[in-house]
Amino acid sequence: MPFSSDVLPDLSVIIVNWNVCALLRRCLHSILTTSTSWPASQVIVVDCASTDDSVAMVQREFPDVQMVASLENLGYARGANLGAAHALGRYIMIMNPDTEVVDDALAVLVRYMDAHPEVGAAGPQLCYADGRAQPSRRRFPTPTTAFWESTLLQQWFPLNRFARYYYMADRAAGSAQPVDWLVGAALIIRRTTWEDVGPLDEGYFMYFEELDWCRRCRAAGWEVHYVPQAVVIHHEAQSSDQVPVARTLHFQRSKVRYFRKYHGIMWASFLRLFLLGTFAIQLIEETLKWLIGHKRPLRRGRMNAYWQVLRSGLRENTR
Repeated sequence: MPFSSDVLPDLSVIIVNWNVCALLRRCLHSILTTSTSWPASQVIVVDCASTDDSVAMVQREFPDVQMVASLENLGYARGANLGAAHALGRYIMIMNPDTEVVDDALAVLVRYMDAHPEVGAAGPQLCYADGRAQPSRRRFPTPTTAFWESTLLQQWFPLNRFARYYYMADRAAGSAQPVDWLVGAALIIRRTTWEDVGPLDEGYFMYFEELDWCRRCRAAGWEVHYVPQAVVIHHEAQSSDQVPVARTLHFQRSKVRYFRKYHGIMWASFLRLFLLGTFAIQLIEETLKWLIGHKRPLRRGRMNAYWQVLRSGLRENTR
């Protein structure tokens, strides 16, 4: 939606895109057809060197959307920060391109932030495409959580108490509430909080950047709230699913980086060795299944992914 130079937008929506043209179109359409409940809004797409029709599609079909086209894949944190540098709104809304706004969700979030000046950031209820709720509330992970969540141990023991506590399974999700952090697929941030806390840590190429930022937000005295009255559909991992090996590497490297940053090099080193051990176990398992001829294309893909993780040593990129 265009706005005059003497009226700053209430909300600047930033979408970091990589090769999901069709989903980006749906995302933008959902934003632009529902963002009529406040005086003005700004929508910025940061495209990270997509090779599909994303840039041309936005320029052709959404002329009021501000396109920032990068010649390299910046990663999520750098891309969001670049978008924020162009943002003019009182609030910054960082969204994935695989999301769709339901009804007046953005207006609900703006009104909630206006009514709660102590809140530095807030997020909606995320839902799968079939309408099922997608858990997005989290407590800060402890060193123990690192071994029991998104690891082989969680595959073996999916209902383990450490993961359930981390996912806040002990608290009802039907009402607005303060939380430690929220999944960053759709996150509204007060501009003054962004300026106070600083941008996303660009040491994370993708994954864990919103956890890191919310931790700094809470440390600076701001609250983070979950607002289920606002609903956003999240198709989940549509960009990263195109490169499963890279996705696995980025997730695990970011996990080790986070625990080194907040829990020290000893915990991070122990975690890194543990993760490499679990990938070695999975590589052996997939190799045995491949040898007996069970779903060989699937097994070959997983063997390659696990071998690439082991080769990397889960060491951080030098950038």
